[in-house]
Amino acid sequence: MRLGLAAAVLALILSVAEAQDFTTLKGHGGPIMGLAVSAGGQVATASFDNSVGLWDGREPAWLEGHAAAVTVVTFGPGGTVLSGGDDFSVRLWNDGASRTLGTHQGKVTALAVSPDGEWVASGSWDGTVMLWPLGDGEPRQLPPPRAGVNTVAYSEDGSRLYTGTTAGTLLVYDLDEGTDPDILTEHGFGVNEIVVGPGWLAYGAVDGGTRIIDPVTAEQIADFTLDRRPILAMVWHETTDQLAVGDGQGYIMVVDTGEWSITRDFRAAREGPVWALAFSPDGRTLYAGGIDDVAYAWPVDALDQFDPAMGNERSFLRDAETMPNGERQFMRKCSICHSLEPGPSRKAGPTLNGVFGRRAGTVTDYRYSPRLDGSDIVWSEGTINDLFEQGPDHYIPGSKMPMQVIAGASDRADLIAYLKSATAREE
Repeated sequence: MRLGLAAAVLALILSVAEAQDFTTLKGHGGPIMGLAVSAGGQVATASFDNSVGLWDGREPAWLEGHAAAVTVVTFGPGGTVLSGGDDFSVRLWNDGASRTLGTHQGKVTALAVSPDGEWVASGSWDGTVMLWPLGDGEPRQLPPPRAGVNTVAYSEDGSRLYTGTTAGTLLVYDLDEGTDPDILTEHGFGVNEIVVGPGWLAYGAVDGGTRIIDPVTAEQIADFTLDRRPILAMVWHETTDQLAVGDGQGYIMVVDTGEWSITRDFRAAREGPVWALAFSPDGRTLYAGGIDDVAYAWPVDALDQFDPAMGNERSFLRDAETMPNGERQFMRKCSICHSLEPGPSRKAGPTLNGVFGRRAGTVTDYRYSPRLDGSDIVWSEGTINDLFEQGPDHYIPGSKMPMQVIAGASDRADLIAYLKSATAREE
């Protein structure tokens, strides 16, 4: 079995006392897709093997009933467990027995229990958001979000439900009004994760975007976007102000939400994604799941003790604030899809090497959208400025470029100056 999460490496590095705090939860027959920890410390794992594991120690109780992979799990009131899966169903488990709260017409991707414990919200790739009563009452379907749903989260008072979609929109429902959702922000790439805290909302997206915004005005509070993607897991521990973020390249970053700074960042998986994260009740242990059939738990205080010589090099290359503004704009707006080096690239967009003076749609070995084939646009300071001032969706309607705008003229100028230097062909 491949150990995607580096248990063996950690055991060598930690002291004997610390290693005793490192645990593995073994028994599933497939990857770990979801994790949750109850207030009492019980761990729930959702797996590709169609089951939910409940762990009070090393021997689990198995909750069997889903007809396909279980993708998401959370705890409800009174020690109940809620799960959703690829069989389209949302299930409530109590003392090992389950009942189906309802079904979607597609994969269930998200669950969130309301603060009062009376409802569970579910989202699905079928483009629906449902509210299921955990007591008496009738299910309630919210107005359509007009795209597949990746994540849902309640506001602190339970009056609003935030929803992230495959179309890259972050929506907010007023649950008292029952009206169509408002668009809080349009990220341009699918929004995979949402976490709500006091006066802030964190979200993670397919392009690696990791941002903190005001949940009412959408004004940006902080940006922790790094050169990795997609963001697949996000969890917050309120008492210790820790926000953990996991991605498709196997890294886990921990952010201090009191200071808005990165406190820990390490490569947890040698290969494969981090699909699920959860904190212990005291915030001292972080659980993670991914492509292995094992869930791993690290003592948080030891996360910064990985040895670069053993292949677990610390992952943040440079603090974004130490970069020149033009380079920072490139890293945040362009680097996910474009390289600066000559030659073929496996990134989503063509290389930018030699872009100035080049006609759009002419890089060989890149498959352009029909809109750019035969385009008369020639990339220059002026056209690149127009591209980011208007946004690709307006400047080149129908292109594959994601919607994004650089509003500040000085930011656009700095980006252009950086690109002129970084993309110049060597003679």
